[in-house]
Amino acid sequence: MSGLRKIGASFVVPGPSGIAVRDRLKHLSAEDERVLRLVGDHLGALASRDLKARCAAGLEHDAELWAERKRALTVESSSRWAGSITKASHDQWALARRGQLAHIQSLDAGVRTIAHRLSLPVGQAGSRRAPGGYRSKREWFAKTRRLHVLTGRLDAARADWQAGRVGVVRGGKRLLNSRHHLQTAQLSEEQWRARWRAGRRFLTADGESGKQFGNETIRVTPDGEVSIKLPAPLAYLANAPHGRYVLACRVAFAHRGEQWADRIQTNRAVAYRIHEDTSRARWYLTASWTIPPVKTVPLATARTRGLVGVDTNAGHLAAWRLDPHGNPVGQPLRFGYDLSGTAQHRDAQIRHALIRLLHFARRHGLAIAVEDLDFTAEKTREKHGRRKGFRKLISGMPTARLRARLVSMAAELGITIVAVDPAYTSRWGAQHWQKPLNSSKRTTTRHGAAAVAIGRRALGHPIRRRTAPPPAHRSDEQGHRTVQAGSVAPGREEPRPRIPGPRTRSVHAGYGAKAGNQDTQHRSGCPAEHEPWHQDSLPLSLVGTVGSRSCSCWS
Repeated sequence: MSGLRKIGASFVVPGPSGIAVRDRLKHLSAEDERVLRLVGDHLGALASRDLKARCAAGLEHDAELWAERKRALTVESSSRWAGSITKASHDQWALARRGQLAHIQSLDAGVRTIAHRLSLPVGQAGSRRAPGGYRSKREWFAKTRRLHVLTGRLDAARADWQAGRVGVVRGGKRLLNSRHHLQTAQLSEEQWRARWRAGRRFLTADGESGKQFGNETIRVTPDGEVSIKLPAPLAYLANAPHGRYVLACRVAFAHRGEQWADRIQTNRAVAYRIHEDTSRARWYLTASWTIPPVKTVPLATARTRGLVGVDTNAGHLAAWRLDPHGNPVGQPLRFGYDLSGTAQHRDAQIRHALIRLLHFARRHGLAIAVEDLDFTAEKTREKHGRRKGFRKLISGMPTARLRARLVSMAAELGITIVAVDPAYTSRWGAQHWQKPLNSSKRTTTRHGAAAVAIGRRALGHPIRRRTAPPPAHRSDEQGHRTVQAGSVAPGREEPRPRIPGPRTRSVHAGYGAKAGNQDTQHRSGCPAEHEPWHQDSLPLSLVGTVGSRSCSCWS
């Protein structure tokens, strides 16, 4: 057990820091759509120009350059539109920097893996913790070429990182590349161009506390009236005083509508975004605002009534309820979802599975324990090699989306989420809990056993069960004793120290406290291993017989 990595401590996941709700802009007139497209295209051109200036500034950007960019945009729009555009450009640049750093780490991991495998002989087997050599000379040669390619990419990425250069595509890189593969994307040129223009429009306005209804640029009244402050070059399109354009539709947020109404009636900041879905020919309005951080309950309080251990898989959530002592209660649960189809379908499937899980936890008043999974550095082909099925499996697991959805939905229901270290939960769960939980009416899967292991780790109990019955002769040659580490024992989930010597605590013969004097059975008074060999005398009853036979035979 000596080579296991250190197990991280469990913690209570903090709640969300913001809220976003969306509603459809129904019954828009043709003039409304024309004005929205004109305003979005004009502001999108300004946003593209500002993003170019922000990327050109790189690491040399400071507050003075920010103010200069904002002044240049104010002339062609307004101060509030300019503030929203510059802030969006800065956030996009920061996001690109984080993605660039993740790309560098991925390339570095691939280079180190290939270099390690190339240093080994061809065909050498690997271990559980380190890969072996490549299978053939052909693969070895191909990987040498790939090592040079990845090294060149890594050097270029590091040079861009140090210089502050990033690559950003307004509208999305994926949509841009699909322009050259319209048949594969099942799009015509007109459809692609409509999506490209819709993706590059800018109709986002930051909120401002103290102003009427929390936003002066895109204003939504309590009765649902939507109006937009037009940029200076498009002020002639106004149909309301003060250069505003009022849409002919009304909005009503069905989800969190009361919270939104409370904010705008007290003039607290609310940000809005208007965008077009060209595939459905619909327009949507998204309202978002920040909320104070929710005060999480202590971990000990979350463990009071037990919890539900949840194992995340590619096609379902495996769950099992545990009592405060770590014992499984009731039957295992399974909440399935289908991750095929569009992004909207996948997101809906995840929400439906989480709703059923949260309703079960709320009905029994339990917390939820999940793994703190992160596969960002675990999906490269250099790490898993030919295991394309496994790479596809972990790539399809919606860990980030599921975690964000679970935290936000659980906060609304007042359910506590406990995150645990995912190390060895599946392996130890199958090893120690899958077979004991089987019965004549139930067959426990590996996923159900992993859910039990996750719940026990969240409750602070050990996962490994050392409960083999002792042998009849009371020695330890068949394994460890049935003693289980107590709740206060430090490092009970850590690797056991390597104790030199034989793997048994039995006492050798002649060395125990009750062994007595082992020399009394020898006539000479010395130990048997040091006594010289001699022939004992024969019994008197056999002396005559043996003697007579010896005389007749030897004579």
